[in-house]
Amino acid sequence: VQLQESGPGLVKPSQTLSLTCTVSGGSITTNYYWWTWIRQPPGKGLEWIGSIIYSGTTYYSPSLKSRTSISRDTSKNQFTLQLSSLTPEDTAIYYCARGRTPEYWGQGTQVTVSS
Repeated sequence: VQLQESGPGLVKPSQTLSLTCTVSGGSITTNYYWWTWIRQPPGKGLEWIGSIIYSGTTYYSPSLKSRTSISRDTSKNQFTLQLSSLTPEDTAIYYCARGRTPEYWGQGTQVTVSS
């Protein structure tokens, strides 16, 4: 399975980030896979943002839940992250991955929040 993130590299504070993960080599509706968004801020460790599972149920990090929405388009085999009310602290490399403990990862996409 392969995953590829796409979206803007630069966004302004207070805006909403939208990233899409396109999956090939496997269906996002296959039992019992989890599809996950993770980020890594500069100089820090990995942070789980949230997941959407095969049934469409979503799970979010408590610390980001109020600003996060994950959805999917099964016709395109894609899932999408929306993160609102951005601040510079949201600057990070954003990854999509398969698995609750991910075993397949996208290459990651740099997102910078700056005016």
